[in-house]
Amino acid sequence: MTKIGTTLSQVGKKAILCGSGELGKEVAIELQRYGVEVVALDKYANAPAMQVAHRSHVFSMLDGQKLREVIEAEKPDYIIPEIEAIATSTLVELENEGFNVIPTAKAAFLTMNREGIRRLAAEELGLATSPYRFASSKEEFEQAVAAIGIPCVVKPIMSSSGHGQSVIKTAADIEKSWKIAQEGGRAGAGRVIVEAFVKFDYEITLLTVRHSGGTTFLNPIGHYQEDGDYRESWQPQPMAELALEKAQHIAKLVTGALGGYGIFGVELFVCGNEVLFSEVSPRPHDTGMVTMISQDLSQFALHARAILGLPVPSVRFYRPSASKAVVVEGDSDKVVFDKLEEVLAEPDVQIRIFGKPEVVGHRRLAVILASADSIEEARAKANRAYDKLKIDVLPR
Repeated sequence: MTKIGTTLSQVGKKAILCGSGELGKEVAIELQRYGVEVVALDKYANAPAMQVAHRSHVFSMLDGQKLREVIEAEKPDYIIPEIEAIATSTLVELENEGFNVIPTAKAAFLTMNREGIRRLAAEELGLATSPYRFASSKEEFEQAVAAIGIPCVVKPIMSSSGHGQSVIKTAADIEKSWKIAQEGGRAGAGRVIVEAFVKFDYEITLLTVRHSGGTTFLNPIGHYQEDGDYRESWQPQPMAELALEKAQHIAKLVTGALGGYGIFGVELFVCGNEVLFSEVSPRPHDTGMVTMISQDLSQFALHARAILGLPVPSVRFYRPSASKAVVVEGDSDKVVFDKLEEVLAEPDVQIRIFGKPEVVGHRRLAVILASADSIEEARAKANRAYDKLKIDVLPR
């Protein structure tokens, strides 16, 4: 039975967030609804989740020694990775010593590295994926491209949000793609994956909740990306019944292999009734921000319930909904959101401003949410609201 004592007392529960972005902020809020003490960690000060957490620490999550020091000092009941760039080998050690890593240290370890999760899915579980090769050197990379064929997609095995990703469309792109992958990897230059270019009808995120009562699938989420980074999402993505059954089967196998309780974002390519596994995140997914308006329990509320061992008897879907990421470009620590009265003039429109302290280059700083009687109208409504938003990027 789940018991939660007085917050900030010896009988209370404590959670550490490894990563404190906009997704972690919502998880922190949902945990606090149950009286859980939240400690937020990130590599920069005043990250979104830090602004609502009880306490915070600033350091790189890739610093395994510092991560261990903080966790041993805080003694949390739950260690919750919110990002992939974490010293996962340290998490494995801590889990072996009795700490509770969400959903499991294995899940964090395998999904930080595209090679680990792809080999699990394709080679251990036998799931259908796009053809792929891994390469550690320029020579191996050129051999992989030759084996896979052009066009193909190139990604560092350790990166996120499209960093280091490119598409080789002609032989002239090979040199450039290698350079992009080497510069965009999370750990610097290193190993890459070369994947065959899949001509899919659409791609989805199938949010899958493993909880004390079993496994629950949310309505599939369709999404649009630019350079591997999410820009829009909508729910539900229309799917043939057979394709949906296959998607759920794949999601259940993958999340079952990773284990633990929590929400997983399973990314899949769909072509007719055929479904290919792409990736999985053992945490809330950026495309899943649409659930903050589409259903009674958002992905963050479901993650909190699952983590705490609480049941998920049902999830009530309200109506078709959409999200639109607000990506800002510039170099500033003073960004002003204007015309909000116009943004929110239509019914069933919301905006969430994340509170990130600065932008350097381009950065997602907010999301617009909308619901309507159809997916098309929800997307159109979100885009209308987005077009009304005025953003001033002031000089430092």
